Amino acid sequence: MATTLNPYLSFRDDARSAMDFYQSVFGGEVTRSTFAELGMSDDPAEAEKIMHSQLVTPGGMVLMAADTPASMDHTPGGPISVSLSGSDESELRGYWDGLCDGGTVVLPLETAPWGDSFGMCRDRCGVSWMVNIGGAPV
Repeated sequence: MATTLNPYLSFRDDARSAMDFYQSVFGGEVTRSTFAELGMSDDPAEAEKIMHSQLVTPGGMVLMAADTPASMDHTPGGPISVSLSGSDESELRGYWDGLCDGGTVVLPLETAPWGDSFGMCRDRCGVSWMVNIGGAPV
């Protein structure tokens, strides 16, 4: 198996709703396991929180997420952005529109100095995204 690199997002109590949101944006199948199902917490308040979830899109993208237990520190959004890039303008603009719905546009998706369309947003779940749509070669 080849090595893969996948974003793994951390939430305090919102991993379930975040993954439902990302499924609505990207499509695909979500699998999830709770702390109770995996026997990973004795705290009844954490029983139904998400220990691990994974979204696999029709195009093969993989996004993972979990709830951070109350006993661990959590910094929403953290110092990271997830980047989407490619040349399928329709697909990427669709993702952009979905991610921006209920979120905040940081930099509008428009032609950048390097010739591509580029934008930045923070989605309704607090995750930062960058979208780059390849333009005509300069």
